[in-house]
Amino acid sequence: MTRPGGAPAETGRRVLYGRRKGRPLRPGRLRLVEEMLPALRVPLPASGGRIDLSALFPAGLTEYRIEIGFGAGEHLAAEAAASPRAGIIGCEPYLNGVAALLALLAAAAAAGQSADNVRIHPDDARPLLEALPDGCLSRVTLLFPDPWPKKRQFKRRFVCAGNLEVLARVMQDGGELRLATDHEGYLEWIREHLAACPAFAGSGEILDRRPQGWAPTRYEARARRQGGRCTWLRYRRRDRVKDRAGGPDGA
Repeated sequence: MTRPGGAPAETGRRVLYGRRKGRPLRPGRLRLVEEMLPALRVPLPASGGRIDLSALFPAGLTEYRIEIGFGAGEHLAAEAAASPRAGIIGCEPYLNGVAALLALLAAAAAAGQSADNVRIHPDDARPLLEALPDGCLSRVTLLFPDPWPKKRQFKRRFVCAGNLEVLARVMQDGGELRLATDHEGYLEWIREHLAACPAFAGSGEILDRRPQGWAPTRYEARARRQGGRCTWLRYRRRDRVKDRAGGPDGA
């Protein structure tokens, strides 16, 4: 997936690190952005407002999910096809990645597979998350985020206390937080931060193989070509009553 940056929660600044554009889009991809994206784009409410997910998606959906930094969209498109009754919002500021996902959705539609359960926020995920109502998400996915490996860059990591607090607010009790990384330092960072967050502490599952049903991504393939070790993590949003009471140390 793409490499979303983190929020310096201590200062409250909204800073998006990383690229928004890469190579110029080919005419076909540019046409998809111009024609498909407006209908799928998630409108943000006025300051302090909340997004009505039931109005954003077709009727009949039973749950809502978000993927933060979907890269080229391989995982998101596969999940949308496998879970047609789940409304999925993909957050990705990188325009080339957005165009790649649109191409996958267009190909699915051409094959007779509806992708009407997908919506796109082509920007920083944080304003969208803050506009969501409490306890609305059954799943949040963050695969191979940018590790920002230098110490001076740690403030850019998406996994941080402030962002975890927001995720805890918008996730349902028992909701699943899925993560993956190929960076050993970031793996320890994730485990330490999730262990320190009462909403997720003690709920972690650490896996050295991609779980069944998780579609592969180009970042995983790149890591394997370079001899990297990939790790997948699953956490559950703890019951809010237990959250208020505090919880055990995490995995």
